Amino acid sequence: MLFYKHYSFDLWLTLIKSNPAFKIERAKYFHAHFNASNKTIEEISVIFRQVDLMVNHINERTGKNIDAEEMYLMVISIINDFSTAFQDIDIDGLYDEMEVLLLKHMPVVYCSDSIHVLYKLKESGLSTTSLLSNTGFIKGKTLRKILNHLELDVLLDFQLYSDEVRMSKPNLKFFQMMLDQIDKTKHADLNLSEIIHIGDNPFADVKGAEAIGIKSLLINSNHLTIAHLIS
Repeated sequence: MLFYKHYSFDLWLTLIKSNPAFKIERAKYFHAHFNASNKTIEEISVIFRQVDLMVNHINERTGKNIDAEEMYLMVISIINDFSTAFQDIDIDGLYDEMEVLLLKHMPVVYCSDSIHVLYKLKESGLSTTSLLSNTGFIKGKTLRKILNHLELDVLLDFQLYSDEVRMSKPNLKFFQMMLDQIDKTKHADLNLSEIIHIGDNPFADVKGAEAIGIKSLLINSNHLTIAHLIS
């Protein structure tokens, strides 16, 4: 087992994954409340997926961040044949409703090894850990609540979310922010070669990490899992 001094982790599809029930209930909510064009629930689900993919690619390409509220307005517009009649929508209230729905249908830990590996890294006393996550429909403030519920937050020294800092991976400034927040009192003379970022996205995670000069490990979208870190 090769110990690094600092382990940075992606979140979605690395440490956690969505509860399918949330996406179903979210589509039902928009079908009932924002559907003047009478789209089916299945069509609305597809629109959510399209907006999610599109915004992910835009954020990765620009290194900036499109907010959750903007994404929800995109979905509403597309559902209603690209209408821009947004004036009467309580967008803050809508996000609050989506958060309630999400917390009712919590994301789950990606696999049984996720907590085990984080615990082992923390238990060693040799390493620090952090989260570096792009966000989409779900903001960092909500993800913090989720990680607290899943008891993952106590295994991380700090968490960074794209919506809170207006930057998205693979933006080098976002990775630099992670490097700057590592507790240097715990790691004297910390070298870039002693830091690794782990994620499922070859572009946002691997290329971003390698561009700033730290190690990277691609998991879950290939043949490797998080258990590789302690094998």
